[in-house]
Amino acid sequence: MRTTKIAGLVVGAAAAAVVSYPLLWREWCQTWGATKEEARATLPGDDLLLHPDLLTTRAITVETPPGRVWPWLVQMGSGRGGAYTYDWIENLFGLNMHSADEILPQFQDLHIGDVLPVGEGGPKLLVEVLEPDHALVLRSDDGRWVWAFVLHEIPGGTRLISRNRIAVPDASPLVRWFNQLVMEPGSLVMEQKMLRGIEQRAERHL
Repeated sequence: MRTTKIAGLVVGAAAAAVVSYPLLWREWCQTWGATKEEARATLPGDDLLLHPDLLTTRAITVETPPGRVWPWLVQMGSGRGGAYTYDWIENLFGLNMHSADEILPQFQDLHIGDVLPVGEGGPKLLVEVLEPDHALVLRSDDGRWVWAFVLHEIPGGTRLISRNRIAVPDASPLVRWFNQLVMEPGSLVMEQKMLRGIEQRAERHL
């Protein structure tokens, strides 16, 4: 009887989360850490995918100038500096991510058109915008994912903004439902860790 009650509570909690997420939690999930102005702002790369099905803008304050944050961004990628998130989760999907704890000189010379790999079978992210110490914008080779990192200098540090624009034009209603209720919160968990990982590394290497 007790097991049945516990199972009922779990199912009820899950159902409540599913029902309440679009109304109560989705905006917070999509804009974690960002101000309303940052979430609404036009950022570099927005014009590369005008009508995304998923748009997230997340941000964090790093207590160091943009020039000390930038090196951690340009070395990201599989077989490079990693993604500064949960490597063990990334590597469950065979992405070969190993987050560096130091700046890697061999990966600092990034250019427009270069590719940042996401595992052997994952999407290839091409560098579309490269404005040192300000903006790094990547676009997947199929054009359906644009990922922008923008650095704004503020008194005492940097606002690091990460914006994802994703299109899934062929997705079924079931896939869209799954993306909203599972992939969106999951992306927050991974990106939150990534932003904090960059913050900690940049501040540690002052």
